[in-house]
Amino acid sequence: MEADPRWIDAPNRTPDREPDEAPNQAPDAGPEAVPDDAELADRLRESAGAVRAELKKVIIGQDDVVEQVLISLFAGGNSLIVGVPGLAKTLLIQTLSDVLHLSFNRIQFTPDLMPSDITGTDIIQEDPETGQRKLVFMQGPLFAHIVLADEINRTPPKTQAALLEAMEEKQVTIQGRTYGLPDPFFVLATQNPIELEGTYPLPEAQLDRFMFQINIGYLPEDEELEVILRTTTVEGEPPRPVLSAEAIAGFQHLVRKVPISESVARYAVQLARRTRPGRDDAPDYVKQYVAYGGSVRAAQYLVLGGKARALLRGEINVSFNDVRALCAPVFRHRVLTNFHAESERVSTDDLVERLLDDVKPPKSGM
Repeated sequence: MEADPRWIDAPNRTPDREPDEAPNQAPDAGPEAVPDDAELADRLRESAGAVRAELKKVIIGQDDVVEQVLISLFAGGNSLIVGVPGLAKTLLIQTLSDVLHLSFNRIQFTPDLMPSDITGTDIIQEDPETGQRKLVFMQGPLFAHIVLADEINRTPPKTQAALLEAMEEKQVTIQGRTYGLPDPFFVLATQNPIELEGTYPLPEAQLDRFMFQINIGYLPEDEELEVILRTTTVEGEPPRPVLSAEAIAGFQHLVRKVPISESVARYAVQLARRTRPGRDDAPDYVKQYVAYGGSVRAAQYLVLGGKARALLRGEINVSFNDVRALCAPVFRHRVLTNFHAESERVSTDDLVERLLDDVKPPKSGM
């Protein structure tokens, strides 16, 4: 199946000739050359490289974080970024929106924020010509391609829940009327793990709607020194837009077309099922430390993220390594630990590492 050329608007790619000047073109050929999936895959990889290059003008290091954000973007998922203050979580998301040339809104979540403050509401507006009054819908900050939900755990559950339909259905419903959100629609939420006063822990139902939980940590000494030197002098060249909404929508469609063997998909399912303590085949440490295991979405996002990761690395299908590399960000917020794990300081990442040692890919795999 060939892709629609309207999806693609790759940067800095000027065709060698107009479509009607293509050599050896049949008289009844269409007016535009339609790129095949292999060409689209090359464009995706080139565009991702251009995005990384522009991000590096502002963001130093954090290569794993950037890769996971890009995988989430091209897979059409939403991500939760967790880290202590001052690690450029907000700056990363704002810079990404500039590089992608997408509409961007930031929502600063606070205890007094109401659902209508983020979705929008109907207001009464008077027509200056007729004098008649009518209800007009005023869009909230959710109506953007990229939405930064800053400190999402600082707002009450009813406002957090207002994100659920938007993240899952790409739409909001106001007064019985449904309004579609821009395409692509991408929610990046941030959370501070060390400040718990005045916060509202995210419900499991909402956590499960995030594709990844991306942990962002401190930089190595040399990279931290570069941050200090760069941010205490005159600002350099700002990042430039290199990718459009149409291109991203096309790449997201392409990701879903990446083939995956049944053995690799089954491996993703086995990893998710082994995190559930109620199963007979669950490892002893899972039964000891886990309260709730990963949902069906865990395996779905392992596969979907694996497809995006494969394309970013120039591969034509999903490997076992693609699935294994994404287990930590997929399971962090889905595998909920119990009191025993907290008392013994056993994290979900520790459990994932043990799980990957125990659940081996089939010997005859790719």
